[in-house]
Amino acid sequence: MASQNTSGPNGTSWFPSFGLEDMQHWTGVIGRAQQMMLEQMSEAMTAAEAGGQAVGGMPAMFGETLGKAGAPGDFWSQSLGLWQRFLTPQAAGEKPGETAAADKDRRFAAAQWRDNPLFDLIRQSYLLISDQMLKGVDSLAGLDARQREQLRFATQTFVDAMSPSNFAFTNPQVMEKAIETRGASLLKGLEHMLADLEKGQLTHTDTQAFEVGRNIAATPGKVIHETPLYQLIQYTPTTATVLDTPLIIFPPWINRFYILDLNPEKSFVRWAVEQGLTVFVVSWKSADESLAGTTMDDYVLNGMLNAIDTVRGALNVESVHTIGYCVAGTNMAALLAYLAATGTADKVKSATFFTAQVDFSRSGELQLFVDDQQLELIGQLAGDKGYLDGRYMALTFNLLRGRDLIWSYVVNNYLLGQDYPPFDLLFWNGDTTNLPQTWHRAYLQDLYRDNKLVQPGALAVGGVPIDLRSVRTPAYVQAGREDHIAPPDSVWKMTEHFAGPLRFVLAGSGHIAGVVNPPSAGKYQYWTNDRQAATLDAFIGGAQETKGSWWPDWIEWIRGHGAGETKSSGARTPGKGRLKAIEDAPGRYVRMR
Repeated sequence: MASQNTSGPNGTSWFPSFGLEDMQHWTGVIGRAQQMMLEQMSEAMTAAEAGGQAVGGMPAMFGETLGKAGAPGDFWSQSLGLWQRFLTPQAAGEKPGETAAADKDRRFAAAQWRDNPLFDLIRQSYLLISDQMLKGVDSLAGLDARQREQLRFATQTFVDAMSPSNFAFTNPQVMEKAIETRGASLLKGLEHMLADLEKGQLTHTDTQAFEVGRNIAATPGKVIHETPLYQLIQYTPTTATVLDTPLIIFPPWINRFYILDLNPEKSFVRWAVEQGLTVFVVSWKSADESLAGTTMDDYVLNGMLNAIDTVRGALNVESVHTIGYCVAGTNMAALLAYLAATGTADKVKSATFFTAQVDFSRSGELQLFVDDQQLELIGQLAGDKGYLDGRYMALTFNLLRGRDLIWSYVVNNYLLGQDYPPFDLLFWNGDTTNLPQTWHRAYLQDLYRDNKLVQPGALAVGGVPIDLRSVRTPAYVQAGREDHIAPPDSVWKMTEHFAGPLRFVLAGSGHIAGVVNPPSAGKYQYWTNDRQAATLDAFIGGAQETKGSWWPDWIEWIRGHGAGETKSSGARTPGKGRLKAIEDAPGRYVRMR
């Protein structure tokens, strides 16, 4: 085989040529690396099993996958195929430029991974080992479904972390960039890494490009009410008349409220105002020691119900429309059940749920983080402060998509030393909030682990036992087809518990983009089905697809629950009614760290 050379962008060689002796040497190196990785995993799992322990909270059984069921024979036969392709690719039957389906991986999309025989071997060896390890999880006997999913998640996290693209000397793009810049890219990447270590959080975007209240969370409005738990923002109307029934949006306190007000083009808040709604948004306070003992009762009664009663009194209306996003939707369901139990359900005319769950029996990968060890860890992380640093929650969500939200940024920011791109969504994603430890532990334990919210009388709000089957409030339930935080199967379960009229809408994309999809963008699609469906599959099977945003479908549904209008003057303008303006939107709480 003739020696090969890989050149940089200016035609200069940045990696040495390969002769037969070089190939023999590197074949031995890669083969030994494969063996070391397999031995390390096997020894760790075997040792843990002997001690009756789990590795990283996972069952101590993984070592079996490397020595049973004929998998090693498959592994070594495929390894021999790699060496053959490495030395004589054409003799192995490959066509120039041909790649296997397993090789179509964005981490290795650059031509350098295939043009250089060494890096091609590194890439294919890694993919082979990864595939072998994941298949090993599937072949293990004696695991229940939860254990298998835990082990698969742990294994996937491990193999993602060990990708050769994540290390400077096994990533040809990194080496090429370092030589091209005479090491400046590595120094810049080190500067990025040290800055992130200092703040304890991975940076995804240029944080200097955004300022809350200036070019993000900038829809005009006023804070018109404030409690130790939240600020209530009322937005300035842009239409001469508005619908009689106002709208209150409850965002999740796991993140800042302005995911629904990123910029004028993406803002659901601004769009809702333009549709003639009087819009209020709750801006939750990031937890500190003063909120250490906050519970679900506080968020439901002192938060949501307090905001509803405040708006009803300020505008002199009998009822409001509500929106609950994610965890706020979960607690809003508890509120509706409480209102039904206390004979005050008429306070809420309609309830909209954005990617929210009430039945956690199919809650996806987040359920893997809920066991006794994890619950104990939460208490340790909170310490004496009584609240959980929001960076830990951010890391948990990032781990669910580690390849995209962790390792791609390690490569781009640290190894390649690239500048951070300005991206408002990622700015919001990194703007973390702290969580009360008492509430967070109860949420994971009572809902994710024990699924009590759908058990009649298993939970109480304000001392009142609640039952979701008593909820007759009209509901609009939106789910994201690719949502990995609130899977559509899990969101669908809500339809099995409420007793009132319900419209289910399945939107394209996931937990964020499936919600934040303005009509002007012309992106994605949504599915509706007016016929009765017992399952999500049945719903999809008979659904009608509509291109673009589901927002117009929602506002039509809202108008179907009260189309009366009133002038947008007086109390409909923030600060002009009974409640005077405290400060301009977006307020102080969203800026508190």
